[in-house]
Amino acid sequence: MKLIIATHNPDKIKEFERILSPLSVTVTTAKLDEVEETGSTFEENAFLKADAACRATGLPAVADDSGLAVDILNGEPGVYSARYAGEGASSEDCNRKLLHALRDLPAEKRSARFVCAICCVFPNGDIITARGECEGSIAFSPRGSGGFGYDPLFLVGGRSFGELSGDEKDKISHRGRALREFAEKLKKYEEQ
Repeated sequence: MKLIIATHNPDKIKEFERILSPLSVTVTTAKLDEVEETGSTFEENAFLKADAACRATGLPAVADDSGLAVDILNGEPGVYSARYAGEGASSEDCNRKLLHALRDLPAEKRSARFVCAICCVFPNGDIITARGECEGSIAFSPRGSGGFGYDPLFLVGGRSFGELSGDEKDKISHRGRALREFAEKLKKYEEQ
């Protein structure tokens, strides 16, 4: 099966490829228009992107929407994670804004989770969804040079996602969990 990955983020594409490679799935991308993420949940935004890509290509399309939810900030930045510091802001800008918001808080009040919702839309109208979460906390400063987005700030077991290898991150990350659930559902779907 050929799946269109509806993202312009090369780091997400690598994660999709690494985790879905054991399946008999060919992961590809297409030049697609940006989809306005108007949903109020990760699931709604993932559907909007996958549906648009499926309609544009006529092929099964999978998309994710993911972000960081910080407890003390009532789940912010949430679905606005990529735009937390404003439209066009860099990951570093978003990280700085988050650190500023948490500047006076001790470690025990910095709990957070990464959330990932995946949606696959098929040309016949069928839909597969999956969700993954990873509990952690926010560091006092960036750590590590790997990953992307909030990875240098997100701590799990004393290490940031920015300090983990791709394989280490895939085993515990929100996207890794969601993609493994999605892979299982896709396998069952293909067997039907």
